[in-house]
Amino acid sequence: MMPTTIRSPPSVADYTPLSEYQSQTPETFHGGNPVLHYHAIGAKAWIPKSQRGNLPFFPADLASEPTGPESSVLNGASEDLVEQAVDLFVTSETFTIFCPNSESGIAIPYQSITLHAIKNLGSGDQSYQSVYLQLDFSDGAGDDETFDTLELTIVPPARQEPAATATDSDVDPQTETSKLFGAISDCSNLHPDPVDDSEDEDGEDRIVFEGDHHAVEGFSGVFVGSSDGGLPPPLPGSSGWITAENVHEYFDGEGNWIGEGGGVNGELGEGAGRVHEREEADADDANGQGVSEDGDNKRPRTD
Repeated sequence: MMPTTIRSPPSVADYTPLSEYQSQTPETFHGGNPVLHYHAIGAKAWIPKSQRGNLPFFPADLASEPTGPESSVLNGASEDLVEQAVDLFVTSETFTIFCPNSESGIAIPYQSITLHAIKNLGSGDQSYQSVYLQLDFSDGAGDDETFDTLELTIVPPARQEPAATATDSDVDPQTETSKLFGAISDCSNLHPDPVDDSEDEDGEDRIVFEGDHHAVEGFSGVFVGSSDGGLPPPLPGSSGWITAENVHEYFDGEGNWIGEGGGVNGELGEGAGRVHEREEADADDANGQGVSEDGDNKRPRTD
């Protein structure tokens, strides 16, 4: 899906904070202000130099490289990246990024975020975390195997919180990274990918019963009973419904299946139902004893 370019900065007043939304019952679930899951001012956004010009706040001639302290752990990769300072608005509708320096931004549909993950920068004592995004802004008309994705890395800012005690300190920026990642994940779940009509073949997989059978809406395999309050008509190919009144026709007193009408329909082959004695079996060369017609001995029986 395509993003929306914006030229004026969003206002926090245009959204309902998540904490406020969760603390009270909404007056309506339709309409109203979008819910603000995460907001940050002064985050760092990086993209490869080769992708400049694909986002409104990354012009093709932008030359600003990543700044410290994160740039010190990029191991020379900073020369291949450009940086902009941006404000973040992760809302229930879109992920909005606005750059005050360029006075431009984008509202990204969550369906366009094909991948998001927490990316570690550096290691050991010199390590930082960022949120890595892959964005697909194709309109769906092109070849799925040839589209190009944009790579966007966001480093949230460290926040200064009012100190309540002498031991309080700045909020860990890695905690801010987790908050940003979690907010994108939660909002992405609110916007699942649309179902492709070509993949929807439910109509071809359904079993259609002929006759006076009406399924109960919302249930699978449940049918409406007859007009007099009785059971619905038996399904085609079945022998009818087993009820308390006719259960003796199908099961004996010990719960063994005897079939409809107390027996098995049709004639059985010769010898069916008769117990063969051992002597009779030996005489008939049962279990492989004796000589076959071609004179070869069969496997001897072991008792």
